[in-house]
Amino acid sequence: MISPKCNELEVEIKNLIKVWLKVLASLSYCYFISSNIPKGILRFLSLSPIFYLFTILPFQLSLVLPIGITSFFITWLTNFKLLLFTFDLGPLSSNPKISLPLFLTFACLPIRITQKQKHPSKFNILLPIKALFFCLFLISLNDQKQKQKMHPSIIIMGLYCSLIYLLLDLVLGFFNILIYLVFGIELELPSNEPYLSSSLGDFWGKRWNLMVTYILRHTVYIPVRKLMSKTILGPQCTQSVGIIATFLVSGLMHELLFYHVTHVTPTWEVTCFFMLHGVCVVVEIGVKKWLDHKWRVHWAISGPTTVVFVVSTAAWLFFPPLLRDGADQRTIEEFKFFDCLVGMF
Repeated sequence: MISPKCNELEVEIKNLIKVWLKVLASLSYCYFISSNIPKGILRFLSLSPIFYLFTILPFQLSLVLPIGITSFFITWLTNFKLLLFTFDLGPLSSNPKISLPLFLTFACLPIRITQKQKHPSKFNILLPIKALFFCLFLISLNDQKQKQKMHPSIIIMGLYCSLIYLLLDLVLGFFNILIYLVFGIELELPSNEPYLSSSLGDFWGKRWNLMVTYILRHTVYIPVRKLMSKTILGPQCTQSVGIIATFLVSGLMHELLFYHVTHVTPTWEVTCFFMLHGVCVVVEIGVKKWLDHKWRVHWAISGPTTVVFVVSTAAWLFFPPLLRDGADQRTIEEFKFFDCLVGMF
């Protein structure tokens, strides 16, 4: 007899298959139809139904992890890649035209061909280590006796931040390795050890979630800077406006992702989190230019300070919407579906 838990997972897998079949069919339409329409407003209009469909698809799922992955991969990144594709930009546009399998792969997954010729052996070695730490942190959260001994802020600031970082690296790293094995294409690493960041600009611009950084840079930051350059504002102001706009869009997309997961009206705390960091990055850049790079804080001070600031502000503004809804506990419980997956396959 199938347990209710396994039955729930079986239903979710069927729904997930339906969702991703719709994604593949929609992207095939983009490849065969929209790509033959002149770039610009006409192509944008042809893609508008796809933008809408990809925004509502996560509502057809019920478990946190499938919803979160679909919302992140499809609603956010794929929609933004198609937005670039509207103007013959980004990873989906090339001359000559890429094959359909590669188009689907680069559209669906948060991956990008690396600009540096590095062998992925280092990342392959680190991936099992990160998987081990992820399992250990997850076990500690499942241990109720151990959890009761911890202060709630320690759980949020330590374990939850670590779990998000490790989960992103594991999921994105898995797809990187899979694509490398199937197509022989070297892909950019999902992150660059963000815990070694020396500043907020270094954290958000060069180390954390590099695919999102790339997408936001080309869909928000660069267009906004070009638009602002036509005004009377100077280069410093246009850069600041571009940074603030980028963090604002990131905050709004996180709000949408959280809404997909919780179905709760946004409190805008997450947007405030990203706006706070955007303002701090602008101030940081201004201070560095004012000091003319002659005086630098040693990494032993700037590194830990950066990480503590990111984690503490996340505990203050980023995590509360998920904690109030209990999404964190539901996510932890979903990892217990592993035994059902083993039984199915």
